[in-house]
Amino acid sequence: MQPKSNKIADVCLILEGTYPYTMGGVSSWTHELIEMQSHLSFSILALVSSDAPAKMLYKLPSNVISISTLRLQCLPEGLSTLQAIEEERLFAGLEKPLLNLQSGASIKDLKLIMDALAPYQGSIGQRLLLDSNPAWSLILRMYQATMSKVPFLDYFWSWRALFGGMFSVLLADLPPAKAYHAMCTGYAGLLLARAHLETGQPCVVTEHGIYTNERRIEIASADWLHDPSIFNLTVGSSPENRELKDFWIDTFNNYSRLCYEACTKIVTLYEGNQEFQLMDGADPKKLQIIPNGIDIGRFSGVTGEQHPPTVALIGRVVPIKDIKTYIKAIHKLKEAFPGVRALMLGPTDEDPEYAKECLELVDHLGLKDDLIFTGKVNIMEYLGVIDMIVLTSISEAQPLVILEAGAAGIPTVATDVGACREMILGTSRGQQCLEAGGAVVPLAAPQAVADALFRLLSEPEYYQRCSQAIAERVCRDYNKEDQYSGYFELYRQLIEGEESEEILILQKAA
Repeated sequence: MQPKSNKIADVCLILEGTYPYTMGGVSSWTHELIEMQSHLSFSILALVSSDAPAKMLYKLPSNVISISTLRLQCLPEGLSTLQAIEEERLFAGLEKPLLNLQSGASIKDLKLIMDALAPYQGSIGQRLLLDSNPAWSLILRMYQATMSKVPFLDYFWSWRALFGGMFSVLLADLPPAKAYHAMCTGYAGLLLARAHLETGQPCVVTEHGIYTNERRIEIASADWLHDPSIFNLTVGSSPENRELKDFWIDTFNNYSRLCYEACTKIVTLYEGNQEFQLMDGADPKKLQIIPNGIDIGRFSGVTGEQHPPTVALIGRVVPIKDIKTYIKAIHKLKEAFPGVRALMLGPTDEDPEYAKECLELVDHLGLKDDLIFTGKVNIMEYLGVIDMIVLTSISEAQPLVILEAGAAGIPTVATDVGACREMILGTSRGQQCLEAGGAVVPLAAPQAVADALFRLLSEPEYYQRCSQAIAERVCRDYNKEDQYSGYFELYRQLIEGEESEEILILQKAA
């Protein structure tokens, strides 16, 4: 049962593809955030894809007073026509700002789109904005102006996917709140910008990973740009890769820029992300870091048990974690250190085909008795029998597993992604220089992983230095109490109206 309330929430959380309908890092983080700020009331606006299941996977905290679900690209049918002069005014008002969303958009362009739609809110939808003759003419003009070398049908369906998502965000009901907080840019960030323009209330975004980077990776390797079945439609020839992919990437970049412009603060978990935020157009004066934190006492109290030398990867068995590189690294490590035991601690049901391929690789390399896949486990039951952990991911934000193991004095060998380098080697925020808490290795480099693990296993003094350093760093820089107080103060400033001069100027201009 979804809670409903007429009360205005203190904070409306805007989420895309996560809480409360999926498990995982951002979802768990969001659940904890709500619980930690128990003095505030929250509404949740969850964005999901048109065909995604919306089964509640969390018991909502008592301070969640409402939840709404917005299905992207699912527009109301609406009127099929308006009076000729109104149709002309509507599509003339949309054309220039939609063109700008493929180049260098500003929040003024979003305001123009909202102003064009506003007189018809509640009466227009898919039939007019996507399926009508004026919409067809608009798409033709935009195609000829921006991408005439790409096969038209491919552009057409891409246009409908991207701007159909935008229209669904702009036409949906917006819960009232004193402040709005998005957990990523993308469509959630676009909705955040809309909320700011429509209500005048302050907004903030927290980026765990960088949405535009994740989309760039996804789009650069996406077969679906050559396979129109993703739209459940038929397209003829394959498009020119660069041009069609640029259309997608540029549009998402502009959605991020609009979000950044609307925000009072642009928060992320670690310093490395800020470089990407600046490249995507963020104002450096708005940037803020609030690192994740853990319950130090819970993990620092782990006591070791008698066990053979043991290495573990803690995570889901999915391609982004690059479990195959871990398997290959263990194969190489066994050659140099035969007595090592390896564990793969994490669920295998998210991508069964990939998990099957990983198990086949284990068999092929003769590791069936040496590398154990446990499935989902309680990590607390294993930390006492693990000597070091491994992350071979091709993308991460700020993996809590490094902090949880680190608090127990367990060093990490991780790829150079997300905040892994900062967590293992330290940041410029550190008040005191500490030694490395493990090693950072390149992507897809099993030999480098094996070499780093071998050094930790074979040099006891080096291992002890790493163990002490990672425990001290986690205790100093990643305490959950600091995370709690960071968001406590951020929300206080937003709700009490201590906004920056830049945001006040933006509101007046809008």
